[in-house]
Amino acid sequence: MKYFVTGGAGFIGSNFIRYLLNHHHDIDILNFDSLTYAGNLNNLSDIENDPRYSFVKGDLREIREIENAFDLFGPEYVINFAAESHVDRSILQPDIFVTSNIVGVQNLLQVSQNHSVKKYLQISTDEVYGSLGKTGMFTESTPLDPRSPYSASKASADLLTQAYFHTFNLPINITRCSNNYGPYQFPEKLIPLTILNCLNGKKIPVYGDGLNIRDWIHVEDHCSAIDLVLQKGTPGEVYNVGAHNEQSNIEIVKLIIWILADLRPDLKVSEDFIMYVADRKGHDRRYAIDATKLQKALKWKPSIHFEAGLKDTVRWYIEHPDWLNSIVTKGYLEYYKKVYGKNF
Repeated sequence: MKYFVTGGAGFIGSNFIRYLLNHHHDIDILNFDSLTYAGNLNNLSDIENDPRYSFVKGDLREIREIENAFDLFGPEYVINFAAESHVDRSILQPDIFVTSNIVGVQNLLQVSQNHSVKKYLQISTDEVYGSLGKTGMFTESTPLDPRSPYSASKASADLLTQAYFHTFNLPINITRCSNNYGPYQFPEKLIPLTILNCLNGKKIPVYGDGLNIRDWIHVEDHCSAIDLVLQKGTPGEVYNVGAHNEQSNIEIVKLIIWILADLRPDLKVSEDFIMYVADRKGHDRRYAIDATKLQKALKWKPSIHFEAGLKDTVRWYIEHPDWLNSIVTKGYLEYYKKVYGKNF
């Protein structure tokens, strides 16, 4: 089987490629990635010499580059992770999110249709559903109600993907997942950012009152769900992916501090590191995913307990200082100050 994975040098994409190689033998994988700030080939340094894996640098916004890669590789399955993916960045530069996440998806769908692929899988997000109140969960029938340029671009990509199924009979699936955590995540997101700042003795920025709630899943569990949907998902269907781990942002930060105090007592981290900052524009209050459809239809369930998975994640960042140092570039530091202010 031939897998065309876009955005495979990013956080979830790189973990998925590794998951495929660890769980399947008779496969070939082409990683198609433009290597933006969040795309890092060091994420795949341990498998770069595997004969089943190859890499092509390419941009989804350039349809000719996609066509050339398809002609060279002849994929059967297309899995699209490629996206600008951070809400804060979408507030600063929404135009980039439109071109990458909408135009890029249109190009990929068109080429996939032209080449009659067996399955096109669009990796989406629970953020397309908008924000929840104190109760309730997102199901696959929840109306789309995106609140940021990022989530609006992802919702648009989902609608385009569904249109290619209904209009052109392209066999597609869409997965909408809750917040991921695990190794190789770029430190603009809450968990790796908190770990990085603690390791460097810096303040930890927390938006608003810190009580915004997210539903968390380990990236390995997410990868297992994607693989299952790719193989057994009913064409045209959307599947929510979640592990029923609702946590407020401040609870996450305090738990990481507690874990680091245990693993690295020399750092002397404490809750004094926390600094509340002005809330993000349009900050959704609560997400919660109902993954019943996936669990019942495809017999999937998560296997990694949250606190154990988070402790393993913290340990991974501690044990990979070279990877972290390669990420914290001048561009990252400038972006960080722009988002969180001069106190950081």
